[in-house]
Amino acid sequence: MTRLPDPGWARSPYSANNGECIEWAASHAAAFGQVPIRDSKDTTLAGFTVAAPAWSVFVDYAKSVRV
Repeated sequence: MTRLPDPGWARSPYSANNGECIEWAASHAAAFGQVPIRDSKDTTLAGFTVAAPAWSVFVDYAKSVRV
């Protein structure tokens, strides 16, 4: 897998500061239609990408169940 050079990682403002969260790269998603995702506990691990529409469905679901 090719590592992205710092795509501008973001974390939910609702996440705790204990590192148990995922991070995503919104600017990369806007430019390429793919959302890079990685584990915030170990940012040296390779992440993965999902299609922007799939990410949107996931976020909407997480909001609906108040995750």
